[in-house]
Amino acid sequence: MTRTPDIRIGVSACLLGERIRYDGDARPHAWVRDVLPRHALIVPVCPESELGMGVPREPVDLLGEPAAPRMVGAASGEDWTVRMNAWCRRRVAELLAEGLDGFVLKSRSPSCGAGSAPVHPAGGGEPPRGEGLFALALRESCPDLPVVEDEDLDGK
Repeated sequence: MTRTPDIRIGVSACLLGERIRYDGDARPHAWVRDVLPRHALIVPVCPESELGMGVPREPVDLLGEPAAPRMVGAASGEDWTVRMNAWCRRRVAELLAEGLDGFVLKSRSPSCGAGSAPVHPAGGGEPPRGEGLFALALRESCPDLPVVEDEDLDGK
């Protein structure tokens, strides 16, 4: 089967093997990297890298309420929320203008997690799962866009 150029799928870039995670590593997903590009035009995105946070970089955590989490440096406490939310709004608008048909996001990521990102409550305790800031912006801007996490593709 040949690629259908009019199908455009956004993908967390680390799933394609790009070494852009906070620790300079990648998390390639074999099906996303090797099979999906044969059937669709892939649009790689890494919110943290594209924002200019660097590679490698300090890990960030989501804090507060799952409906409106804050993105904060794990060691420094630097609050990235305002900058990341502004970047997310701009980038999501650009991506939607390109006519995306869906998105595959990295699970548990503070940027890309689509329901699996730990959101640490102010009082401590077991963190509930929520959405990363990019995933939130994507769902708010286009609630009908199909969005899955890499782990959803594994049948787990």
